[in-house]
Amino acid sequence: MRHRLRRRFALLALAAGVLGCDVRALHADTLPRLEVSDNKRFVVTDENQPFFWLGDTAWELLHRLTREETERYLRNRAARRFTVIQAVALAERDGLQTPNAYGERPLVDNDPTKPNEAYFAHVDWVVAKANALGLYIGLLPTWGDKWNQRKGAGPEVFTPENAARYGEWLGRRYKDAGVIWIVGGDRPIETDRHKAITRAMARGLRKGDNGTHLITFHPPGGQGSSTWFHDEDWLDFNMRQNGHVTEFTDRYDQTRVDYDRTPVKPVLDGEPIYEDHPVSFDAKRLGHSVAADVRRPLYWDLFTGAFGHTYGHHSVWQMWDDTREPVNNPLMPWTEAIDQPGAAQMQHARALLESRPFLTRIPDPDVIVPASVPTSIPGAGRYYVAATRDADGSYAMVYAPVGRPFTVRLDKLSGTHVKAWWFNPRDGKATAIGTFEKKSERRFTPPDPGEMVDWVLVLDDASKKFPPPGAAPRR
Repeated sequence: MRHRLRRRFALLALAAGVLGCDVRALHADTLPRLEVSDNKRFVVTDENQPFFWLGDTAWELLHRLTREETERYLRNRAARRFTVIQAVALAERDGLQTPNAYGERPLVDNDPTKPNEAYFAHVDWVVAKANALGLYIGLLPTWGDKWNQRKGAGPEVFTPENAARYGEWLGRRYKDAGVIWIVGGDRPIETDRHKAITRAMARGLRKGDNGTHLITFHPPGGQGSSTWFHDEDWLDFNMRQNGHVTEFTDRYDQTRVDYDRTPVKPVLDGEPIYEDHPVSFDAKRLGHSVAADVRRPLYWDLFTGAFGHTYGHHSVWQMWDDTREPVNNPLMPWTEAIDQPGAAQMQHARALLESRPFLTRIPDPDVIVPASVPTSIPGAGRYYVAATRDADGSYAMVYAPVGRPFTVRLDKLSGTHVKAWWFNPRDGKATAIGTFEKKSERRFTPPDPGEMVDWVLVLDDASKKFPPPGAAPRR
C-alpha cells in the first residue's frame, strides 16, 4: 500500500511539474484554439488561420506506453509534421482491467463517476507533452465497447447519467489543453440508449469546457458520424471511418457524400486503411497494405472534400511489441513501424495544400475529362483519378494513382496562361512542366506511364505566381 501511494504521488508531482507547468494549465498558451471556418468547410485557428488536420491513430498510447516511450513516439510524429494524435482514455484493449504502464487503472470500481487521479495524472502528462510539441490530442473519452459491447473486452459501464458526469469532469480537466473531443469509439448506434449515452457525454464535455473544444464522433468501419448525428448541434464536424479497404468505390467516395450534406459541416476520414494492415481483414487472400495503399486514400479524401486526413499503422495503433498479444498479425513492433515510409509521406500532402489558397478549395471531378471508357479515366476501384481546385480558379490539382494519360479542362482555371507541375507524393518534390496559353482542354501523361506510381498534376493560373507546389507560400 505504501509503495502504491508513493507511486501515485510521484505521478501527480511529475504531471504537475512537466516542463514547469501546472497540471491544470496543460500548456494552454502553446496551441491556438480551433474552430470551424466561416464557410463551414474547414477548421481554422481562433485567428482564422487554416488548420491542416494530419492525424495518427495511437489508440493505445495512454494505456500502454511509458513516458519515455511516449516522448519517443510524439517526437517522431512532430518531426513528420503531424498535428493531431488520436488516443483513448478508456482504451480498447482491456482498458478498464489491465493497468497502464505505471500500474494504474482509469476508474475506481469501474465507475465512470470515480476516475482514478493517478491514471489521469499520466494522461495529463501525455497531453502536456504533445501540446508542447505542437500536437493536439484527439481525445476519445472511451472506446465504444464500454457502452456497446458488440465485441471487445467491455464491460459496459456507461449510462446516460454517468456519461454526462464523466464528460463534464473531462471537459473541466482539459478545458485549457490542446484537445479535440472524439466521442463514440468504433461502435454503431443500435439503440436509443446508445444514442442517449453519446449525446450525454458530448453535452457533458461541452458543459465542462464551456465550448472551448471541437467535438466529433468516431464511427465503425464504413460509416460516418452523419449517419446518426449530422443535425446535432454538438457535432462540429463529421468523422468517417472509411476503413481498411483499398478501393475508392463504395468507401472513399463516401467522403464526398458527407461533404454534400446540409447543413454544411467539415468532413474528415478519421480511420482509412492502415499501413501494413491486412487488406479488408483478409491477409491470406489480399496480403498486407503498403505505403501506396495509404497514399491513395490521403489524396482521394482530400480532393473529394475532406479538410484533413488521419494516417494509421497497424502496429502503432495497438503499440505492439513482442511482449504483447498481437491483434490481426502486425508485421513489426511499433518502435520500427513509426518509421515506415507511409508515415513520412503524409506530410507532403499537407505541404502541397498549404502552398496554395486553402480555405477556398473545393472538390471538382469535372476538371477531368472522362475517357471513352470511364472506368479507365476517371477510373474506379484503386485506380480512381480525383480532382480539386480553388473556387476562384487560381489553381487545380489532379491525383493520378496510375500512369495513364488523362485530359483536363483548363477553362476551370482563371487567367490566360497556365503553369503546370508534377508533384511527387512520395518525396514531396515538384517538377515544372511548362507555361502555356490556356485552351479548353489539354492532355497530360504522368512521368511513369503504365506503372502503379502516383503523381499529382498541379495547374496554376500563371499570373498568381505561386511558389512550387509543396513550398512554403510567400508572405
